[in-house]
Amino acid sequence: MTENTQQQHTASRTELPTQYAPAEVEGKLYERWVARGYFEARADTDKPPYAVVIPPPNVTGSLHLGHAFEHTLIDALTRRKRMQGYETLWQPGMDHAGIATQNVVERELAKEGKSRHDLGREEFVARVWRWKEESGGQISDQMRRLGDGVAWKRERFTMDEGLSRAVQTIFKRLYDDDLIYRAERIINWCPRCLTAISDIEVEYQDDDGELVSLRYGDGDDSVVVATTRAETMLGDTAVAVHPDDERYRHLVGRSIRLPLTDRSIPVVADPHVDPEFGTGAVKVTPAHDPNDFEIGRRHDLPALTIMDEHAVITAHGPFQGLDRLEARSAIVAALRAEGRIVAEKRPYVHSVGHCSRCKTTIEPRLSLQWWVRVGPLAKAAGEAVRDGRVTIHPKEMEKRYFDWVDNLHDWCISRQLWWGHRIPVWYGPNGETVCLGPGEQPPTEPGWTQDTDVLDTWFSSGLWPFSTLGWPDHTPDLDTFYPNAVLVTGYDILFFWVARMMMFGLYAMDGTPPFHTVALHGMVRDQYGKKMSKSFGNVVDPLDWMD
Repeated sequence: MTENTQQQHTASRTELPTQYAPAEVEGKLYERWVARGYFEARADTDKPPYAVVIPPPNVTGSLHLGHAFEHTLIDALTRRKRMQGYETLWQPGMDHAGIATQNVVERELAKEGKSRHDLGREEFVARVWRWKEESGGQISDQMRRLGDGVAWKRERFTMDEGLSRAVQTIFKRLYDDDLIYRAERIINWCPRCLTAISDIEVEYQDDDGELVSLRYGDGDDSVVVATTRAETMLGDTAVAVHPDDERYRHLVGRSIRLPLTDRSIPVVADPHVDPEFGTGAVKVTPAHDPNDFEIGRRHDLPALTIMDEHAVITAHGPFQGLDRLEARSAIVAALRAEGRIVAEKRPYVHSVGHCSRCKTTIEPRLSLQWWVRVGPLAKAAGEAVRDGRVTIHPKEMEKRYFDWVDNLHDWCISRQLWWGHRIPVWYGPNGETVCLGPGEQPPTEPGWTQDTDVLDTWFSSGLWPFSTLGWPDHTPDLDTFYPNAVLVTGYDILFFWVARMMMFGLYAMDGTPPFHTVALHGMVRDQYGKKMSKSFGNVVDPLDWMD
């Protein structure tokens, strides 16, 4: 060996670090893998296919340890399948996250002293798109740092052009098949987000309240009812008792005076009432309670809406303009002054629904909304697991799945937002309604307007296993990679997402389920057992630990 060669070898040895430093090699190695196309997947292949979709993270967010855990599981599955000779696709993408994203941009506007209404709908949506382009790349950067073996050239977004076309297509098909309809029903209303939310976006927790027993009517023509929401009495249109309850038989069909108002309301007999619970008599507020709404429909009762979208009292009288909680205290005080309070129980712990995003107490509210008629869709989703076409792991989660799909109520899919897939329905000046598919143009005559609502975010993400492969077109990708081999996701979105993908996949793809296997994993939790969530402020960025 020459002296020059020895010097070169000596220099090389001194440049080697004493310890392995992953940060110095991982980034370059990963980008080399991506550049060489190791994670891409081809539809024109002789290899057996193996496809997995990423549970699309919200564009507003960043990954935490829970995501890192999930991505590790999927990465291990897909890398192993590549080594076994499969044409392996790990499909990446993000969700537009309607309510969350709109809230973020509205907070930015508030710093400028503006609201979305100052900009108008078109400019506000353009502002959100700009925010998405500037701030929506954090998750992709994190995934690259984690080493996720996804097919980056196939990355999708739930509001990109192709996925928007898929949403319009399935809405139109469901509408034409009478599986989407518009109706006035009780919905879960968030007075802060100012939109309807679905049943599974309501989180229930035990809150301290008060249970007050009130006397309606006078003398022999009186009845005692109990409530935790005294303010809703302003919208009462009946008192209901059980048909076989001898205590109230003489009152059925008669009217009694509703305190604090100039109205009298009927006493109706309804089998829904439990004569053993409380006094056996219940106040009926059809516009502000789902059970009362059903009683109201059975007895043709009027439905009086007594609150606006901010949960402020609109009923004429001394309580008009008060927030619902202010009105509650004021009404109890007024009833007490009239001698109408029979009993009070404070504190009274009871289960109360809260918005899963902002934690505001939900207000049941009568509202005209769009709905999916889920009966036949949910039945098909249940049968696909029962007959073995889809396997759920762990097996004990099957019971939770069946409990959900077998008892599913119609799904409220309209949201009172500007960011999202706008409902493709137009209304004419004379009450006409027309639903438009992709490429169809609305009527040009004056007076036609499009529905102002957008679709629930879960509506578009329910199409994810096939919309990302080019549906509604018949594509080579769809032929090769649908159905997906496996879905890996947390058990917490079994109802939010998994069941909806099952319903839509079976419907859109002629009875073929979206995946063969659902692998549900547990949650990464904090030291108090709470699920990691930005709203809880307990998330851990995996990159911090990597660094």
